[in-house]
Amino acid sequence: QVQLVESGGGLVQAGGSLRLSCAASGRTFSNVAMGWFRQAPGKEREFVATINWSGGVTNYADSVKGRFTISRDNAKNTQYLQMNSLKPEDTAVYYCAARGGPGVLSTDSHLYNYWGQGTQVTVSS
Repeated sequence: QVQLVESGGGLVQAGGSLRLSCAASGRTFSNVAMGWFRQAPGKEREFVATINWSGGVTNYADSVKGRFTISRDNAKNTQYLQMNSLKPEDTAVYYCAARGGPGVLSTDSHLYNYWGQGTQVTVSS
């Protein structure tokens, strides 16, 4: 059974930092792109960041560029999202996602086949 399990969410003050982790099991994701999405209450799920299979190519939403860093450790089948300079508008449930096969980086959530259960990030002002 394929599983993606996020951890590292929590409550932080504006300007603070959090590091999210996403541990995969059931298959290897070392040859596919992975990403992070988020969904705030009453809003659509939105793209945050994506990373290619090797970790050498990344793409970010404009709203998080320069503050968030996506990375991965294929030996551990795990990806990360380092979030710095957090703002109240970053408050959302953050979801880890993985493509089902080789493909270009994408901001489209429909192209990701595997999803975690989500982890809550709350940034207080």
